[in-house]
Amino acid sequence: MSTDFQTYSIDNQKDAILAYADIMGYDIVATYQDAGKSGLKIRNRPGLQRLLADVEARRVDFETVIVYDVSRWGRFQNIDESASYEYRCQIAGVRIEYCAEQFVNDGSIGSDVLKAIKRSMAAEHSRMLSQKVFIGQCRLIRMGFWQGGIPGLGLRRLLLDQAGQPKGILARYEYKNLQTDRIILVPGPPEEIAVVRLIFNQFVKARKTQLEIARLLNRRGIVTDLNRAWKRESVHHIITCEKYIGHNVWNRGSSKLRRKWIRNPPDQWARKDDAFEAIVDKKLFSRAQAMVKASTALMSKDQMLAVLSKLLDRRGKLTRAIIDAAPECPPAARYTARFGDLLRAYAMIGHTPRRDFTWLEANKRLRAIRAGIIKDLVIAIENAGGQAMHDTENDLVHLNGGVTVAIAIARCQATFHGYPRWVTGTKPKPVADVSVLIRMNPLNETIRDYLIAPTNEIKYREVGMAANNGARLDSFLFASLGPLVALAEHTSISELC
Repeated sequence: MSTDFQTYSIDNQKDAILAYADIMGYDIVATYQDAGKSGLKIRNRPGLQRLLADVEARRVDFETVIVYDVSRWGRFQNIDESASYEYRCQIAGVRIEYCAEQFVNDGSIGSDVLKAIKRSMAAEHSRMLSQKVFIGQCRLIRMGFWQGGIPGLGLRRLLLDQAGQPKGILARYEYKNLQTDRIILVPGPPEEIAVVRLIFNQFVKARKTQLEIARLLNRRGIVTDLNRAWKRESVHHIITCEKYIGHNVWNRGSSKLRRKWIRNPPDQWARKDDAFEAIVDKKLFSRAQAMVKASTALMSKDQMLAVLSKLLDRRGKLTRAIIDAAPECPPAARYTARFGDLLRAYAMIGHTPRRDFTWLEANKRLRAIRAGIIKDLVIAIENAGGQAMHDTENDLVHLNGGVTVAIAIARCQATFHGYPRWVTGTKPKPVADVSVLIRMNPLNETIRDYLIAPTNEIKYREVGMAANNGARLDSFLFASLGPLVALAEHTSISELC
């Protein structure tokens, strides 16, 4: 379900499924749901991912999955994608039944044809709905109404009723609750308007650079409308945004049907000039645009790369913050616009960047899970009468003074088609006698299982693991580290006699 106010609400689907199960004599033993999630991409569907993971791992105690109708798998633009998820359940021995369809899902030609038609209809529904919404939004923009987004520093959203009468200023995270209501932008607090005008005056009249203006505002203790410190990009956004002279411009960029975000040419923009009250003089704004255009037109791609290369030589590394802080270098956003992304620009100057810092928190949590598992393993082995010691220098666990164990943890990542995959990383050094891979569930919050095997048997797979890897590898999968504890457990001679 993508919203709370639809025919396909979670409650409506539950009622229909319960009624169907009662008629068929089924017991509901598990429920998988994605409330408020779009059906266009599986990566946004944790419920569906858990269902597939549980079914393929044989962790379930049910034989049938009841789905409301064919479209509930998702309104994927490639209709084969939803078919593949049903097929993955079927090959794992789980039957699929639809409680709101007018056909029996029995594999007959008639049901297969109807399912294909239904999948096409689901995809087409998304395309038609997207187009209708887009046309409606363009129409409202040309009428002078604001269409979503943060109003920005110095501006506020004013709610109007159907007759155009003001109903009140909307605070952040407040939205209209009637479809007939409309929103326009109005001038905000005087102190915020003064900051906006200060930025334009400093840029046009004082000839300060955008970075210098950002530093000036930070020194004065002034924050952005998001309560953040100023950066060159945030100053650039204000200088180039037409809403400050009252123009309503929309669709500069778009990402329809969850596809890649793209910049649209000006002829595709929807706009309404003089839709709002201006808080910046139009002549001042025009001079600012001319100065911005002149500064961006001075550098070709080769010149931009040359400046970036010199910055790398001087700093020894490159990050978005370093680029934005260098006065002689265009902002990182401009490199993204000109070269597609920063990584491509880095590659063109022969620079390999460090890993993405957005993974730091997730890696920190996974490292904590791994450390806890190693600690619990050592305690369990000692309680069983064995000896265990974690060699922190080589990051190996020694069992009974002889066997070495390397323990790694792998996050679960969905492939393009939604299949789970676990990347094991690089080969440990020194090589251990036994390798353990902790595989996480799709949300990377709980443990799925453990791969415990002699290292020379599995040849340490650097390419990663899938849900099904064949009997040779999957035979080493266990629900706990019990086999390792049993391996290190000491048995007395009296028990053997």
